[in-house]
Amino acid sequence: MISIAIMGFGTIGSGVFDVVNINREILKKHVGDEVQVKYVLDIREFPGQPVEKVLVNDVNRILEDPEITVVVETMGGVEPAYTFVKKALEAGKSVATSNKELVAAKGHELMAAAREKGVSFLFEASVGGGIPILRPLRTCLTADRIEEITGILNGTTNYILTKMGQEGTPFETALSEAQAMGFAERRPEADVEGHDACRKLAILLSMVLKERVDPADIYTEGITKITAVDFVCARALGMEIKLLADAEIHEDAVFAMVSPFLVKPDNPLYAVRDVFNGILVHGNMVDDLLFYGRGAGKEATASAVVGDVVEMLQHPAGTVYDGWGEEKRVLSDITRDRHSFLIRVPDQEAEAVPRAFPGAEAVKAALEGEAAFVTEVLSEQEFSERAEKLSILGRIRVHA
Repeated sequence: MISIAIMGFGTIGSGVFDVVNINREILKKHVGDEVQVKYVLDIREFPGQPVEKVLVNDVNRILEDPEITVVVETMGGVEPAYTFVKKALEAGKSVATSNKELVAAKGHELMAAAREKGVSFLFEASVGGGIPILRPLRTCLTADRIEEITGILNGTTNYILTKMGQEGTPFETALSEAQAMGFAERRPEADVEGHDACRKLAILLSMVLKERVDPADIYTEGITKITAVDFVCARALGMEIKLLADAEIHEDAVFAMVSPFLVKPDNPLYAVRDVFNGILVHGNMVDDLLFYGRGAGKEATASAVVGDVVEMLQHPAGTVYDGWGEEKRVLSDITRDRHSFLIRVPDQEAEAVPRAFPGAEAVKAALEGEAAFVTEVLSEQEFSERAEKLSILGRIRVHA
């Protein structure tokens, strides 16, 4: 019998508990022995539920039990998760987590602790929920030079943009619906302001570069300024508006940003709607790969967490994945990055747009009191300098 512990019995933790119990025979076939949840750490009580029999409120019960070889962390946030996970690793226990905030902020330290103790720290579910993306990057694609990663990494914002674009639902209404359906948190700032997607992009980049990428260094812009007028322009152009986490990796530069983009129909992410996620990876040999599926949700995310548990149990001796180093990667100045832009200006300034943006093409959309244009490709700095000559009502980048 193999004993594991779960720290945190929220949505994902309870999902892990269910997966281990429901798929008990499947797990046994993969690891060669029965897997049981011996402890669940939580400060709450769950009277009458199956978890009540294994519930503990003292983390030391887990840390000091030699039968526990793998710990699952699904508490969320940085603290006390960081402290508990680090102590577990130092106690010689491998850890699997779905906590993107923890991995983005402290992953380099926790992987160093795992290496020192010869155990593993895995976090497949921290990016893309149930979508397998981290394991392919660290195993299947190691012969490739990854040149671009573009992803819809947040199901909440994708749901909101889908409702706004296809049904004309106002932002606040779409957000309320997402909250009522459990797609959005009561305090949704991390989602709608782009911070959740930023953390996930930092994890992806850290894996590819083998260096620490700080989320604070990634330019991040959310969806709160997107309006119904923007969708009128998008439809006129035959494009969709998506919140993209976008990274371009060159030999001498790495550009990274999270921002709303206009996406063209030939882009595979164009058709990713509702709460689904999609991650497009371009390698110099493998070309384009699309990873698509439910990026969140109890069952899908829990499945990915238990997948990490299985891998660690299959390789009990040594570190499964050594991660990235503690050296911080300096990202390139975003002002050098290049895009074309959809811009909206007051009607009376329409004639001035070609002077500020030579080559700009008018968007044939029925707008009241406004005019819209798509600029030529230019750097972020060039755009900012030229935009100062106009009263810009709104702007959205166009993905190449």
